[in-house]
Amino acid sequence: MSPRRSAPPRRIMFVCFGNICRSPLAEMVFRHLADEAGAGEAFEVSSAATACEEGRPVHPGTLDVLRRHGVPAYTRRSVLLLPEDADRYDLFVGMDARNARAMRRILGEGAAEKICLLLDFTDEPRDIADPWYTGDFEAAYRDVSAGAAALLQRLIGEENNEAEDQ
Repeated sequence: MSPRRSAPPRRIMFVCFGNICRSPLAEMVFRHLADEAGAGEAFEVSSAATACEEGRPVHPGTLDVLRRHGVPAYTRRSVLLLPEDADRYDLFVGMDARNARAMRRILGEGAAEKICLLLDFTDEPRDIADPWYTGDFEAAYRDVSAGAAALLQRLIGEENNEAEDQ
């Protein structure tokens, strides 16, 4: 069941170190799953890096694994997470503990309640290994897909509960 929306879309920022592998993977997988669930309009999704050279394209391994799994991949360039993003987004979803620490440093302690890790929504909370180092984009895809599906279910459940309370 898709959430009913009268409020603006929920704004979600996926974050990793360089914004070329895991966070764009999460952005595209989550968007695809939300669209398939009929909830695409309920979410505004983006991604960013805690440290990078801005303007780098998505890693070819990320694009390849998305295409192999039938997830629409689109052209985008890396961007940095900025302190002012703390006011622009409702949720910041990191890929590992290092990302979470960097997000708290960049966004400030006032945003701490908005910061989480993607696999914290699954039955196996842990870091998602960076395929930049491991070369295993398939493992990253599996982890990101599991986390994105669990996050989406949680958010749709929250939206439905809020609608029932009204």
